[in-house]
Amino acid sequence: MTSQRSIILRTEAASFCQALVVRLTPQELLPRYFTLNPKITEHGPTWCRDRLPFLAETFSGISGKDSCLSYFDALSQTLKMHMDETTFPDNNEYIVDPDAVVEGENGSGVVCVVGKARFESVKTGNSWREQFIYRLSGFDADGKIGHWVAC
Repeated sequence: MTSQRSIILRTEAASFCQALVVRLTPQELLPRYFTLNPKITEHGPTWCRDRLPFLAETFSGISGKDSCLSYFDALSQTLKMHMDETTFPDNNEYIVDPDAVVEGENGSGVVCVVGKARFESVKTGNSWREQFIYRLSGFDADGKIGHWVAC
């Protein structure tokens, strides 16, 4: 059972990451990959909050104030993500614990992956390359993501 669950979580996580690469819209991403009451949290230094208002906040739910859709709106107004086929590793390099439970979350399972991409400021046009970690957790029985944490 655990190995089948690992395969489901790894497959869904990798599919979600590839959906980011091909730039599915938030309206396509959320119902396809997330539970009915998802959360998105993006960590970063507090000194960046003036320029990147989505940092250090947890966005909950699909729509409305402080929702996952508002996260994507804030993100798109400040950054362009230039992801490509090299952004994420092969599926077998995703770290999967199908039984892990994160305190305060519904569902079980945690998947972590390290990615790399070029980001560009919408305001200034300045760009940079960075590595980041995605922790996907709180999966439901079908492998939909409950919480996406970006670091």
